Amino acid sequence: MSKSLGFAIASANCPQCREGKLFSVSILSYRKLSDINKNCKVCGANLNPEPDFYYGAMYISYAFSVALVITSLTAINVLVDVPKLWMYLSLVVVLNILLLPLMLRYSKVLYLYGLGKLKYRER
Repeated sequence: MSKSLGFAIASANCPQCREGKLFSVSILSYRKLSDINKNCKVCGANLNPEPDFYYGAMYISYAFSVALVITSLTAINVLVDVPKLWMYLSLVVVLNILLLPLMLRYSKVLYLYGLGKLKYRER
């Protein structure tokens, strides 16, 4: 039975076997939040294809931040009649702090799935 691509991405699993975890620590751990395992513990795939491979993930992270800012500013404009500047600033800062772990991790996951050369191999 093949594992779904969407589920593998959402659970941050290895692109090759879709079973092994990409990250060694929980998303609630801020110590090594975005450190990716060197190899998959299930299939042995190399999860660091080249030195500094994940630097490109910052563009995805930037896109997440821009989408978050646009969404929150639009929400304030729709929900509040006369919004103040502090409303915009505080909402954007709070949401960025709360969603930072997700944005950092999933920018790397999407980058590996999109540009990594690992292809799914059903076992």
